[in-house]
Amino acid sequence: MDVVDTTYVAPTVGGPKISEGLVTVLADHVHVRYRVYEDVKHTLRSLVAAAGRKRRYREIHAINDVSFEAHAGEVIGIIGPNGSGKSTLMQAVSGLLPVNEGAIYARATPMLLGVGAVLNKTLSGRRNILLGGLALGLTKKQVLKREKQIIEFAGIEDAIDRPMKTYSSGMSARLQFAISAAVKPEILIIDEALAVGDRDFKRKSRNRIEQLRESAGTVFLVTHSMQDVRRSCTRTIWLDNGKLKMDGAPEDVIAAYEDTDEKRDQRLQRTKRKAERALQQLAELDEEEAAAVVESTAGETDSRGA
Repeated sequence: MDVVDTTYVAPTVGGPKISEGLVTVLADHVHVRYRVYEDVKHTLRSLVAAAGRKRRYREIHAINDVSFEAHAGEVIGIIGPNGSGKSTLMQAVSGLLPVNEGAIYARATPMLLGVGAVLNKTLSGRRNILLGGLALGLTKKQVLKREKQIIEFAGIEDAIDRPMKTYSSGMSARLQFAISAAVKPEILIIDEALAVGDRDFKRKSRNRIEQLRESAGTVFLVTHSMQDVRRSCTRTIWLDNGKLKMDGAPEDVIAAYEDTDEKRDQRLQRTKRKAERALQQLAELDEEEAAAVVESTAGETDSRGA
């Protein structure tokens, strides 16, 4: 029996190869830059003075020389502070954002979780399931076959025929996750999707990620929740100011990330807030006990007088 060669060759002459299904995504010295233009309220004099001049802007280096390989079966957590470039990198991996330097190669088309761009809030949840499914490449027949499963997964059975504009933000996010989870992409990117929903929905989401991993898919999980990274990820990438700070085992990367000055300050602030709440509760308790003692004493005095 002849063995079929499934080696994927990147569509560039002399470019790197992704072979035998082991490597699904390869980022090769990726740079992403964009311009931020000044939005200044001009006076008449400044407008005359600036006539003929180009509008001033500032260039942001969102992703700075990032390289990594992602393999089949991996669940990769993408962590870092706000503004570190996590979402920008994932948009570049999914093909939604062009890179200025370097290249990104993928064995299959990465799917960025979240079909919100195609959903219509004036339509019902049921109609949006059809829209979202079609946007993900499913046929109408395939969407209808998965409809019941999507509704049950999202947990919005009673509201499925109401317009989406009546949904809470959590309900909308759960429906978007359920629609996206109805397909089995080889490369799935989840950006903060597990931050919504109750404990049961988060459990179902983690189970779905595990199913994708077991089917030899690659999952990228962008999150601020270290608990989600520990529970779901087999590897973690830490970004800081657009640069790849660390790439390795979740516990090792999380330990290094949480040992930074910024994270220590955040933990200190959380501890301080908890202590302040505890002291406030204790003070309220003392006041209640004091009031109870006064009331009890007053009652005893009245009984003696009687």
